[in-house]
Amino acid sequence: MELQIALLLGQDGITNGAIYALLALALVLVFAVTRVIFIPQGEFVAFGALTLASLQAGKLPGTVWLLLCLGAAIAVLESLRAARERCFRQIPLILLINCAAPLLLAGVLVAFSPATLPLPVQVLLALMLVVPLGPMIYRLAYQPVADLTVLALLIVSVAVHVTLVGIGLLFFGAEGSRTPAFTDASFEIGDTVLQGQTILVLVASALLIVALYLFFERTIYGKALRATAMNRTGARLMGISGTLAGQLSFTLAAAIGALSGILISPLTTIYYDSGFLIGLKGFVGAIIGGLASYPVAAAGAVLVGLLESYSSFWASAFKEVIVFTLIIPVLLWRSLKTRHVEAE
Repeated sequence: MELQIALLLGQDGITNGAIYALLALALVLVFAVTRVIFIPQGEFVAFGALTLASLQAGKLPGTVWLLLCLGAAIAVLESLRAARERCFRQIPLILLINCAAPLLLAGVLVAFSPATLPLPVQVLLALMLVVPLGPMIYRLAYQPVADLTVLALLIVSVAVHVTLVGIGLLFFGAEGSRTPAFTDASFEIGDTVLQGQTILVLVASALLIVALYLFFERTIYGKALRATAMNRTGARLMGISGTLAGQLSFTLAAAIGALSGILISPLTTIYYDSGFLIGLKGFVGAIIGGLASYPVAAAGAVLVGLLESYSSFWASAFKEVIVFTLIIPVLLWRSLKTRHVEAE
């Protein structure tokens, strides 16, 4: 292998690893706070990329209808709860948040042609369509069963994943989409050309990781999530709502997934089911971190990206096998080192 090829493969591996690192952080966050192994994390990647592609093509994204349907379902459930508790004053606010806001967003998309809007506005609209799906899915699928075992929550995650993949096929079709590059800049470093899109992905990933660090260290809500992750029962006794923590963690996971999809959409063609494989590689990084350590999970995800990149050169037909085989020695090592506790 020549040095130039090795550098190019390393560039691709670090770029992919940065995305996998973000997904690994989201998976660790959700599991630490809610005990949910969030298999549908990758679907937010696909929905973010395909929603932006639909907006740039001048189409009304299918995520609009999903947002409206989930909002209506939550409005019905929350209104019934408020009526049972005789809190009738809450009903207008419930309807405003879950029905009026999605309808207003849909009206804006119908009134203005999304294809003519500037790129930052298109990205913002895509995020506004996809990110609210996170807390909505938590409210409908996970909140009613939040106190069940990890295995039961895993089964729910599988069901949500299968449902979202089917919805993605219905809304976006079987054909893939790729958005135009955000920048055409390129830089020559020796014999290697560094693409501006790659730099953009790395910078955006680094900024998002720093923003998450500041959020957890400097804000009340971030500290509440940390407390819930460390001791759920103790956090409840201190007045921290487990429901609020769950909704916030799913919101952050959806934002990370959607932004990751938008960042990689100019680099690769995204299909309705592409998110599962991408999310699974982030999950490998999260497993390396034991679903507990954010730095180790991020480092493991970058390792996955590099391993995938170089495997595609030496044995492209087996690159997925090589990447996912990495999880076996990690699980074996953790099984030998971790004290086992029998679950009821």
